[in-house]
Amino acid sequence: MGVRAGVVVCITSFLLGSLFTHWIADSLTLWKSPVTDEHLWTAALYYSILTKGPVQILYVLFGIIILGGTTIFWSFNDLEAGNLMFDGGSIFLYGVAVIMYAYSVIPNLMDKFTAIPPHHMKDAFPRLLRTPTLDLASNHLVCSVALTGVLILQAGRWWAELSDGDDEEGYLSEKVEDSDVAEEIKSTTPLASTT
Repeated sequence: MGVRAGVVVCITSFLLGSLFTHWIADSLTLWKSPVTDEHLWTAALYYSILTKGPVQILYVLFGIIILGGTTIFWSFNDLEAGNLMFDGGSIFLYGVAVIMYAYSVIPNLMDKFTAIPPHHMKDAFPRLLRTPTLDLASNHLVCSVALTGVLILQAGRWWAELSDGDDEEGYLSEKVEDSDVAEEIKSTTPLASTT
């Protein structure tokens, strides 16, 4: 269990780090008010640069995502109560992040940002790109929150198993103490003689 949980935590942390690199663009469109044309051009230019990267990066990312999902399902397959609850929730949140990224983020990037129109930073931002730019930032946020939930559930699972281990040790030590007391009582109690 420890290796599987470690793999899930490492992969989820890696994916969160990958999403956090988009903060350069997302912070301008989600957290800066008002959203100016200059902010939108900066975000669109960043997303355009992402689409021009080598395709091998996507293959590595997909491989890491598949490894993470496989590891969570493998851990879920133990069918213990803790696994069903914590890994079941992790599977749901991980699936939400993967589906959101695969069906919303990547198509949006490839459809709208492979070629942005030539511009100056002070030019008016095209209306056709405004919604996709804001949607990308929102989708990145949803994926980040879902993956953070996976980390919280894995930490909760570790904590629950740690406290279960402490309870078992306490129960076993009480049982040993009870059996030691019973042995002492037997050995100090004089046998009744039958005469």
